[in-house]
Amino acid sequence: MKKQLFTGSGVAIVTPMHPDGAVNYDALTRMLEFQLQNSTDAIIVTGTTGEASTLDDEEHLDVIEHCVTTVNKRVPVIAGTGSNDTRHGLALSREASIRGADGLLHVTPYYNKTSQSGLVRHFLTIADAVGLPMIVYNVPSRTGMTIAVDTYKELAAHPLILATKEASGDISHIANVAAACGDELGIYSGNDDQILPILSLGGIGVISVLANVVPQDIHDICHMYFMGRVQDSKALQLQLLPLNNALFSEVNPIPVKEALNMMGYDAGPCRLPLGPMAEDKKQHLNTILKRFSLLPA
Repeated sequence: MKKQLFTGSGVAIVTPMHPDGAVNYDALTRMLEFQLQNSTDAIIVTGTTGEASTLDDEEHLDVIEHCVTTVNKRVPVIAGTGSNDTRHGLALSREASIRGADGLLHVTPYYNKTSQSGLVRHFLTIADAVGLPMIVYNVPSRTGMTIAVDTYKELAAHPLILATKEASGDISHIANVAAACGDELGIYSGNDDQILPILSLGGIGVISVLANVVPQDIHDICHMYFMGRVQDSKALQLQLLPLNNALFSEVNPIPVKEALNMMGYDAGPCRLPLGPMAEDKKQHLNTILKRFSLLPA
C-alpha cells in the first residue's frame, strides 16, 4: 500500500481577502491556527475553495508559501496547482515544490478538457517532472469531464500518484474505482455530505469545505469511523447536514466565506465573477450558524 500524505480531514482552506480584493495574510494565519488547534489533518491550499482560478501566479505561489511557513510541518500542506494547460500546471507545481509544499492537488483539465489518454499524459507529465506526491481531483460539475475507471488504474500505477479527491457525487463510480484500484489509490471524499459512504468503500478521508467552519467535527467523523465507532460517525455526519446544505446553497466558496465572516474570521469578499450571497440565503445561513452555536456571543 502506498504511504499517503494524510488520512482523515484535510481542509480546503479559503483565501481570505481585504475589501479591495488583496489577499489578507493576517486573516489566513489566524484561520490556519484555528485549523491546527482543532485537529485538522492536512491543509489543502489554492484549490477551488481557495479561489485559485482568480489568483495570479505570484499571489497563488505566495499563498502557498505563507501556508507552508505558518504551518511549519505541523501537518502536510498540499498545494492546488492544477491547470487546463499542462505547461502552466507543471510550472506552478515546480515552484510550489521549491516553496515547500508537501504534495500537489491536480484537477482534471477544464474547458478544453481532453481525452482519457490525454488525461493520463497530462498527469504523468507533471508527476514525472516535479517529483512530489500527487492527489488527482475529479469534479465533473466544474470541469465537464470525469476520470474513467481504467484511467484511474493507469494513473494508480505511478508511484507518486497516491490518491484522488472524488467530487463526482457518483457513489457507484467511486465503488468501481475502489474495486479496480484497491490499495494502490487512496480515495478522499470531495463532498462533505458523502464522507461516511466513501469511508465505507475504503476511503481514507475527506478534502473538506465544511472543515473551514467545524474542523474538529470533520476530523471526528473520519477518526471515529477509523476507530470502529461507525454509529457515532454516522450520527455526526447526519447532524451536520443542515450546516452543509447552507454552505452549498450558492456556488462554493461564496457561502463558506460569508460564514467565516459571520464567525469573525475576516474572510472578506470573493473575487468576481463570484458575487455577494443572496440576502435570503445569507439570513438562512446566519440562522443555521446560530443553531450550531458558531457565532460570537
